[in-house]
This record gives sequence, C-alpha cells and structure tokens, in this order.
Amino acid sequence: MATDYDALLIVSFGGPEGPDDVAPFLANVLRGRPVPQGRLREVASHYAHFGGVSPINAQCRALVAALRSELDSYGPPLPIYWGNRNWHPMLVETVRQMAGDGVRNALAFVTSAYSSYSGCRQYLEDIERARIEVGKGAPVVDKLRAFYNHPGFVEPLVDRASAALASLAEPRREGARLVFTAHSIPRAWAVRSDYQVQLRETARLVAADLGRSEWSLVYQSRSGPPSQPWLEPDIVDHLRAVAAEGVQDVVVAPIGFISDHMEVVYDLDLDAKSRAAELGLNMVRADTVGAHPRFVRMIRELVLERLAHDPKRLSRGSRGPAHDVCPADCCPVGARPAPSEPD
Repeated sequence: MATDYDALLIVSFGGPEGPDDVAPFLANVLRGRPVPQGRLREVASHYAHFGGVSPINAQCRALVAALRSELDSYGPPLPIYWGNRNWHPMLVETVRQMAGDGVRNALAFVTSAYSSYSGCRQYLEDIERARIEVGKGAPVVDKLRAFYNHPGFVEPLVDRASAALASLAEPRREGARLVFTAHSIPRAWAVRSDYQVQLRETARLVAADLGRSEWSLVYQSRSGPPSQPWLEPDIVDHLRAVAAEGVQDVVVAPIGFISDHMEVVYDLDLDAKSRAAELGLNMVRADTVGAHPRFVRMIRELVLERLAHDPKRLSRGSRGPAHDVCPADCCPVGARPAPSEPD
C-alpha cells in the first residue's frame, strides 16, 4: 500500500443509459464468454422494460455528488474520480484522466460491501488491467476494505428496513416476515470466499437493531445454467414457503446491493412482487442505502482510517473489520456466469 494518497476513485459496475447502449454493455460484461442467446435476450428484455436505462449510473452520480459535498465540508480535500467496469465512464478512461491530472496514489471505493470474486477480486483485476493499459504514469490504486459490518452501512440498512416496516398497518407489522436478499453466486465461488458469512453477519446485525428475532437470508438473480449449483434458497421459492405458512406481509431488504440495480428494480420490484401477489402476499421492498448521509460519511471514515492508519477501524459484531489488503489467493474463481449487476 502507498503511504499517502492524493485522490479517491469510486469504482462501480456500470449500466446502459439508453436502448443503443444495451448490446455493447452486455458485450462488455461478457467479454467473449459464451452465453446462450436466449439468456442474452432475457437480460436485454429487463433493460428494455426500463427504456434501456439501468438506474445504477444515476445513483452513482448521486453518491459521488454527496461524497464531494461531504469531503468539501469535512475533508480530506481529495479529488473524486468515478470509473465503471462495464460502461462509461469506463475505468480505463478514468485512470487515464487521473494519470493526466498527475494523480500518483489513489484510494478506491468499490460499490460492493462483501467479499467474493465478482464483488471484490474481479474489481481488483479490472483496476490492474486499466493501469496496465494506461501504462507509464498510471497511479497506484489501493482498494478500501469491505464494509459489510461497518456501522455506516448497517445503520442505513436499519433505517431503510424500519421505514418499510412502518409502511405496513400497525396491527400487521408484528406478523410481517423480514427477508434479506443478496445476489446469488455459484457455490464454487461461495466456498472460496466469506460471502455467505459476511451476509449472515449483516443480516443478523440489522435484524437485531430492528428487534426482530425471526428473519431469513435468501438469494436472487441467479444467471448460470441449471447444471451449475448456485446459492439458495431463491427469493421466489422462499415466498412460496412463507405463503404456505399463512404469512400476510413480507418486507424484503436487499442488503446485497447498495443501490437500485436492475436486479432490484426488475427482479424484486416487478418479478418477485408479482409472484408474491399471486401467492396472496403483500410484499414491501426496503430501499437500498443509496446516498444515505450515514453511508456517505462511512466512505469518508474509511478514507480517514487509511490516511491516518487508524487502529480503531470501526465495525459492528464479533468479526471485526475486514482486511485492508486482499491475500493473493483471495476469492478465486473458475468459469464465470452469465451477465448481471452483482454490486
């Protein structure tokens, strides 16, 4: 790691911002991997339902703007850059701009709270690929730690879930089932990372703050072939089981996402909600953390702890803060799945 930093880089997945962007965006996500045409058409249709626009870029802009205001008000006075893995502003374009601006050592905040190949290691690979493409003068980029149990992530999740529960009629709140969701990944990836352990810890912390002893962690948006085992239970299967128990209301909190990606607005707000209605369930979806002020302040705190080499390193629960530098063998992977937005 560098000892001093002169910029902050926000790194996200990226998403199309119009119908003409969808095909090249998906080509970037796939990067030559063979995917059945049927699956491609299915994913493209999700974007078409929203005019070819993913919410993710607009939400990144809002987060960057809020973070600029936070740093302008409280420091440190670092310039903020933003680059995506799969759509403009592309990471290599941003790293080239940073090099041209004279940036030498940057901290990277990745819009993924958990440790997995797609949520951490792949971002590191893409950052390094961008640095190599830019070549001489490319800044050193060090990733900030995973923040799944940072109070600045847990507290906004509690706020969002609490608001969703409060939207229910008071007599029905107590009986509402709390369901946490996260992006499913291949089991082969999961056993080589802390993804599930970290998700369960986040869910436990949020549920405890809500005073809820009964909760479930389920998965969504799997995209691999049926022959490839992915994490389960799937959200729709779980809704069927909940309905069979006679539950009337379900509050779904997508803790695996920091903003309303396509997987949230399509897979939850449209698909899962319509399935819940067919089952006689009233499903309420909690907002993602987005640009919640406490979340924005958390990013600043992560920057400050690295700048000051702060030994306190805020965290909740018993696991303590995540490591600053990923081990060389962290989150390995074999074959990659079909396209999605697993941030």
